[in-house]
Amino acid sequence: MNIYKSEAGRLLLEEKYREALKTWPVEHETLTVPTREGDTFVVASGPVGAPPVVALHGSMSNTLRWLGSVSEWARDHRVYAVDIIGEPGLSAPSRPPLDSEAYALWLSDVLRELGIERASVVAESLGGWLALDFAIRRPEQVTSLALLTPAGVGRQKMSVLFKALFWRLFGEWGQRRALSTAVGVELDPVTASYVLLISKNFNPRTKPLPVFSDEALRGLKMPLLTVVGARDMMIDTTQTALRLGAAVPHARIEVLPSAGHMLPDQTKMITEFLAAVHA
Repeated sequence: MNIYKSEAGRLLLEEKYREALKTWPVEHETLTVPTREGDTFVVASGPVGAPPVVALHGSMSNTLRWLGSVSEWARDHRVYAVDIIGEPGLSAPSRPPLDSEAYALWLSDVLRELGIERASVVAESLGGWLALDFAIRRPEQVTSLALLTPAGVGRQKMSVLFKALFWRLFGEWGQRRALSTAVGVELDPVTASYVLLISKNFNPRTKPLPVFSDEALRGLKMPLLTVVGARDMMIDTTQTALRLGAAVPHARIEVLPSAGHMLPDQTKMITEFLAAVHA
């Protein structure tokens, strides 16, 4: 499957992405590391030798997701913002089966190439699923998990898909309304335009993400912070909170009553969590 709707669309998105990366707010280096799934693009920020943090964005996104947070996290950590394979960044277009060990093997390759033995992982949505999958399969490589609206614990909701399809009938205005419905917040015009550009030129994943068993979740012994929105239209976050709370009693679980799938800024909470982990 071609993850882009056209070659012109791929080139356009890559051009916009590279242009936006010039606004990265702290000193950094860009890396391309080889893996069994193809090359993976990484933006590394923060002091070399500081405790490593791997940041994994959500679906239909890339490392730009962390523009507002990296300055804070990179003060005391070496932050590696990773473009997930098969998403609209600069990593390989590979999409191996989700119900396999493929993504854990891929992320192990990334860490090996970066010279990282263990790392804290900050992740959102699809990235949260990847982080949980990796932590379950490779617990010895994960120092801690900070997850924003992670997939794979609560059931995925389909109602938002039908609402989004309805609003898309009304042109660009409808597309913006569909976007707001999906993420649960009114995005600023610049962000909304970029996300809509991705939507116009990129083929997202359509298969439901596998749900982790209670037994698998009980194996998570590392420090765990999870933040979810009670009004999430994409994931049953009540079920997420209940299942994680039962399976991982030591986890800190925050439910934001008025938030949807895209949460208000959680940089400060994650900074404090990472500081406690690495104290």
